[in-house]
Amino acid sequence: MKSTIICMGELLIDFFCTDVDINLMEGKNFLKQAGGAPANVCATIAKLGGTAQFCGKVGNDPFGHFLKKTLDDVQVDTSMVVLDDVHPTTLAFVSLQANGQRDFVFNRGADAYLMEEELDYDKFNNAAILHFGSATALLNDPFQSTYFAVMETARNNGKFISFDPNFRSDLWKERESDFIQLAKKGIALADFVKVSDEELHIITGSADLTEGTEMLHQLGAKVAAVTLGSKGTYLSNGIHNEIIPSVKVKSVDSTGAGDAFVGATLYQLAQTNPSLDDFQALKEIITFSNKVGAFVCTKVGAISAIPTSEEILTLV
Repeated sequence: MKSTIICMGELLIDFFCTDVDINLMEGKNFLKQAGGAPANVCATIAKLGGTAQFCGKVGNDPFGHFLKKTLDDVQVDTSMVVLDDVHPTTLAFVSLQANGQRDFVFNRGADAYLMEEELDYDKFNNAAILHFGSATALLNDPFQSTYFAVMETARNNGKFISFDPNFRSDLWKERESDFIQLAKKGIALADFVKVSDEELHIITGSADLTEGTEMLHQLGAKVAAVTLGSKGTYLSNGIHNEIIPSVKVKSVDSTGAGDAFVGATLYQLAQTNPSLDDFQALKEIITFSNKVGAFVCTKVGAISAIPTSEEILTLV
């Protein structure tokens, strides 16, 4: 159990409109896929050979059972997936316009209602790493309070905490200032923080990587990783910082690449338990994680595109 990683957050259905340049009102054909950033992180850890548990709530309905089975099939421990008899599984509907804009409708359901009394704290206490990377957990109560209660308990118990604020503009319309405040609260509790360059700018107000990352350290982050797309990852442990390059690939679909990067990083941290002052060890971890994220971009889908450790060896 000592190398177990628990990921807490949303598990939902993404319905992607497969009609070209059609809005949701006119769209007729949709592809159903398992979604949720923490679920993608869990699947990555498991497919790489690690031990991952998912904690979240879905509806006790066909969609909820489909999502649970999707994680079961990749060997994620779903014993902390709560089936809600009252609220349906959360659904997201997305179509892509020719101008690159998304038409997005979000029907939030069961994931919003995870309560602290439904959690198994013994499992949290036995885990090596706790990851909080939910795009929806910060939105409102009761899940928001549950989320931070677990983070604060884990911090008080000396657990290693990973945090990805996972900003989604569609979810925070006219509430960006609330997101910034809550993201800073999460960063203050975390050992490892992953943000995109866009999120770094939103949270810190700085477009400069060094300055923005220093602000993350001042908030409390021990290690910060800023993903830069094809350019790689800006890594800082508060002592050293460097851009770790990625590998060149022909990108087909970048969905889930950031989550796969996080999963690969946590998998390695759980396996090797390096000192966070050992920048060389951190660089090697991020180099591998960049490859995993790049590999995901070469295939369509999120969970289905996640590679095994053997497949990564084929990526030059």
